[in-house]
Amino acid sequence: MTPTLLRPHAEDLYAEELAALKAVDSRPKPPGWQLSPWAVVTYLLGGKLDNGFEIEPKYIGQRRLMEIAVATLATDRALLLLGVPGTAKSWVSEHLTAAISGHTNLLVQGTAGTAEDSLRYSWNYARLLAEGPSLGALVPSPLYKGMETGQLVRIEELTRIPSDVQDTLLTMLSEKVLPIPELSTEIQATQGFNVIATANDRDRGVNELSSALRRRFNAVVLPLPATLAEEVHIVQTRVAKQGKALQLPVEAPALEQISRLVTVFRELRAGVTDNGKTKLKSPTGTLSTGEAISVMNAGLALAAYFGDGTLRAHDLAAGLTGAVIKDPAPDRVVWLEYLETVVKEREGWKDLYRACREVVE
Repeated sequence: MTPTLLRPHAEDLYAEELAALKAVDSRPKPPGWQLSPWAVVTYLLGGKLDNGFEIEPKYIGQRRLMEIAVATLATDRALLLLGVPGTAKSWVSEHLTAAISGHTNLLVQGTAGTAEDSLRYSWNYARLLAEGPSLGALVPSPLYKGMETGQLVRIEELTRIPSDVQDTLLTMLSEKVLPIPELSTEIQATQGFNVIATANDRDRGVNELSSALRRRFNAVVLPLPATLAEEVHIVQTRVAKQGKALQLPVEAPALEQISRLVTVFRELRAGVTDNGKTKLKSPTGTLSTGEAISVMNAGLALAAYFGDGTLRAHDLAAGLTGAVIKDPAPDRVVWLEYLETVVKEREGWKDLYRACREVVE
């Protein structure tokens, strides 16, 4: 029996949509692109094609941001997606790459241990010792392959890469060339090559980008959802999608539960209640939309395997408390104060108050 993939690549999961867009896409395409800029934005934001085919939204937010991102990739400038954790930077990056290049497998995951080899190339040392420096002994990086084949390359968490290693990108992004001094040659980028990087400045271990590197990127900031209704819709949609993939034997969560969770996150992020009447202290964490999705999924798992299949307040309480209390000393005070001054007094929220108090004590 072939195992089921937990999370297929975007180009596989949405292959039908990409094929449908390609079939009706008669607009001009930049060199090396699978779809036109119009079709890429339609793939991201969703819509109905002239033949009635429905494209599912992948990103819920401002259309203009996606248009700027796509237009940037059609130029010689790289794209930098900025935002706090959980604002769908990686999600957007993956889907842009799937729609433009047709696959998403050219990826560099940025960490504090990322070395220049990960961005340039490395060597097969057995062949290097046997043959000496040669193209056969060279192991290409994703950027090397992207330049050679004219594909998009993703760099996740660019600011986690050490600053001196980041600057390895300068020549590749400005001159579109990767020198190979050991072989007295170079790789020149072919049409279609570009880079999408993601970064945030809220986590620890962040390395600032040099001004020279920043000039090579056009930065697009992905904001948190503007309204409660928009964020609830995002959480509801993503939870439903992930629930099917995880095959959780549980009822779909009631909209009321999602709305309560998102309200808590938004109020603590903003430092004020939804009605603007009560000022609040904010915890140290980001309380992003992505975290809200994770808390809801954890609650659904508890309800499915240790409850009656219906999501209730006590199923959400542990995940919600854990999301708020990242730094135990200050965040516990913030959370208890919020529970006592807001949750306890809010009509219809007594069950959530009791469940969260049980966990935090």
